[in-house]
Amino acid sequence: MDLDALVAVRHEEWARLDELGRRGRLTGAEVDELVTRYRAASADLADIKTSAGRTVLGDHVSTLLARARLRLTATSDPVLRQIPRFFVRQLPAALYRLRWTTLAIAVGFFIVASLVAFWISQDASALAALGSRAQLQHLADQDFLDYYRKDPNAVFAASVWTNNAWIAVQCVLFGVTGVWPVYTLMQNAVGVGTTSAVMIAFGKGDILLQFIAPHGLLELTSIFVAAAAGLHVFWAWVAPGRRSRGAALAAAGRSLATVAVGLIGSLAVSGAIEGFVTPTYWPWPIKVAIGAMALAAFLVYMLVVGGRAQRAGETGDLTEGERGTERLVAG
Repeated sequence: MDLDALVAVRHEEWARLDELGRRGRLTGAEVDELVTRYRAASADLADIKTSAGRTVLGDHVSTLLARARLRLTATSDPVLRQIPRFFVRQLPAALYRLRWTTLAIAVGFFIVASLVAFWISQDASALAALGSRAQLQHLADQDFLDYYRKDPNAVFAASVWTNNAWIAVQCVLFGVTGVWPVYTLMQNAVGVGTTSAVMIAFGKGDILLQFIAPHGLLELTSIFVAAAAGLHVFWAWVAPGRRSRGAALAAAGRSLATVAVGLIGSLAVSGAIEGFVTPTYWPWPIKVAIGAMALAAFLVYMLVVGGRAQRAGETGDLTEGERGTERLVAG
């Protein structure tokens, strides 16, 4: 092949390919033209390599093709565009999917915690199994309050945040087992019920509510959401529908892993309330009101913003360009 002759014939076509590959915005007709010229240049490159091997001209055409291919397949959105989409569409849509499961988990949690609290507080032998009367009295009178006030506010807030965030992440990541979220919920429900039983038995039930309600409203809701996300991942594996189990599990994992990231933020808020509001000597209605407002903001984000995102077609999953085209299924 005469490379000089090929350059003379194809020069303008390659120049046009280069121009289209560099252009920031293309019309529909220009995209069609880019595809056509891309195919023609690919054939030219194959001829060049077949007849002359690797050459400077071949490298030049290869560069033009690489730029055109990148223009056709596109790149992911810049981070500054991804962040608003994540918080305005992906995360709230994923949370909205979990609303009914979260409600069911919350009801079950409080039933278990209430039963444990009632049983232990009314059964002297069960209460005695937790410790001597003097120890339990000290817990109700002193240890319970010291838990919230013995450490500096910032240290305490950071400590409870990291602990709760780790629990939430585990519920989502290990949710595929179907066991871990249930175990975590039961463990926490029994713990809340046991502490409540001791406080109620020694006439400190009002103190219990005053110190748990401010941060506990948002904190427990966040844990319930995390457990719901984990169970949804498990159910995607158990009942994948028309998709393969791998595809269903991957889709659920992608869309619901965003929940773990989002809950780190909500738990940071509840941790700040627990560290800087709960231990204060403010009137308890003010502290509870702060916690209630934090929960209300979360529910508005989950139900109102999430519902709007879902109606707009958002699922919480990555876009097709980010995750790749899925395998087609019948029906």
